[in-house]
Amino acid sequence: MAVVTQPASSTASAAKQAHHIAMPILALGVVIAILYLGRLFFITSLIALTIAFILEPFVALLMRIRFPRSLASFVVCSVALALLYVIGLGAYSQMSGLYDELPKYGQRIGDVVDGVQQKIAAMEDQTYKVVVPARQRQEEERRKQQEQALAAAKKGKKGVISLQQPAPGAIPEVRILQESTPIGDYIYSRLSSLYQVVLMSSFIPFLVYFMLSWRDHINRSFLQFFHGEDRLVAARSVQGIADMVRAFVVGNFVLGLLLAVLSSMLFWGLRVPYPMLVGPLSGFMSLVPYIGLPLAMIPPLFAALPLNAVPVYALVVVTVAMLHLVALNVLYPKIVGSRVHLNPLVVTFSLMIWGFLWDAPGLLLAIPLTAGIKAVCDNVKGLRAFGKFLGD
Repeated sequence: MAVVTQPASSTASAAKQAHHIAMPILALGVVIAILYLGRLFFITSLIALTIAFILEPFVALLMRIRFPRSLASFVVCSVALALLYVIGLGAYSQMSGLYDELPKYGQRIGDVVDGVQQKIAAMEDQTYKVVVPARQRQEEERRKQQEQALAAAKKGKKGVISLQQPAPGAIPEVRILQESTPIGDYIYSRLSSLYQVVLMSSFIPFLVYFMLSWRDHINRSFLQFFHGEDRLVAARSVQGIADMVRAFVVGNFVLGLLLAVLSSMLFWGLRVPYPMLVGPLSGFMSLVPYIGLPLAMIPPLFAALPLNAVPVYALVVVTVAMLHLVALNVLYPKIVGSRVHLNPLVVTFSLMIWGFLWDAPGLLLAIPLTAGIKAVCDNVKGLRAFGKFLGD
């Protein structure tokens, strides 16, 4: 019986090919694990970077009038913090008034739920009458009456049963053992997570300031890692990331601010309670991909619940829908520009992946992160095929 042996060269090439396939998969798994385990660090850094992109045009404006970059960064960050404090103070006053009227909202929600339940019950009765014949309904009603009469008769025959108390004996020893409950564990885990979030959030103002004031130094130092043609590719990649992410972040921020102002004015004209609170919420929620329209309708409809006026509800829905359609179809291409080219399939997958890794912050950062990856792929020769795949 002849035994066929493979040459050593083919075995070595197969092992080498398997090694080339396995290494990228292992590297991808390691990267995903690092992104998931260090999500608080990465989310904090990216949020600070996003805010820095928003504030960079104002720093550049101050530098045109002979402000040093460090001083311009300090002034812009201080003004931004003061503006954030004023906005937070206004939101707190609105929220406190809404908190005082929560019983009214609760009563109105209960009335709406009761009305819906009554309509559903009426529809069920009507459907039951149409589907079930009259004779069968009469037999079921007669059977229910007989069962109720039999239950009442059995209840009347029951006597009073005397219970004998057991003879007193030795008092057993009782030891209280405190065990952890699922609710307590959940609250503790939430509080610990909240502490970590607050701790990492406290670094954001400092990160934003240093990113703005040390921007030129960071760019020069980063390019020192590359030489020759690679340095030009790295410079183009960094500039492409900056242009694409700035176009997306700053454009969406300006568009959300515009929608917030218009929504607040229109809600104030419609006499919707707390227009200065629900207007910005509705405006910025309208920019959420795919589900922005229903999300934008929730705050004004909830605030208008005590009005009990169907025309106001209809006008709110029409107003939010019109603003959403005009913003995404007319203003979005002009404000955000044509720099962000991502096809819808890639956007959907990026939302799923980053949402799985980082929850809600991942959904907000998914598109700028993917746009930055595309910018790198477009400028690196070996990755341009991936850039075309990500683009539209």
